Amino acid sequence: MAQVDLFVGTVYGSAALVAEQLARELKRGGHRVTINEEARARDLSPERFLLLVTSTTGQGDIPENLAPFADDLRHQSPWLSPLRYALIAMGDSGYGDTYCGAGRTLDGLLQELGARPLVPRLEIDAGQEDEPERPALAWLKGWMGRL
Repeated sequence: MAQVDLFVGTVYGSAALVAEQLARELKRGGHRVTINEEARARDLSPERFLLLVTSTTGQGDIPENLAPFADDLRHQSPWLSPLRYALIAMGDSGYGDTYCGAGRTLDGLLQELGARPLVPRLEIDAGQEDEPERPALAWLKGWMGRL
């Protein structure tokens, strides 16, 4: 079974709720999970799987609690080639071009630094989905056996 680091970027709590649901499901599957809402690049480990759940704020911005992590990636540029990850981007398509901007930015940064996504990014539209944990859990169950 895998050790999973679950990094969360949240403003109003929806991403944290989704992360808690995912953590419960992963634990039921026998995985060990650590949730981190104050992540930094130094918290990454190639021996652990990274699951990232982030909402989007402002004009496609990364939530304040996850901004230091993104800044670390931008400025320290750690080489992450052994790191495998999966990412959920949450947003509202009513905001047009900035929809899921935080998740898209983080996904791009991770890949630029060599990290490899296990599965394509999941984007959850708050304008269409009242219970974001439902599509998140369905997505997780589709690939959790590959950990």
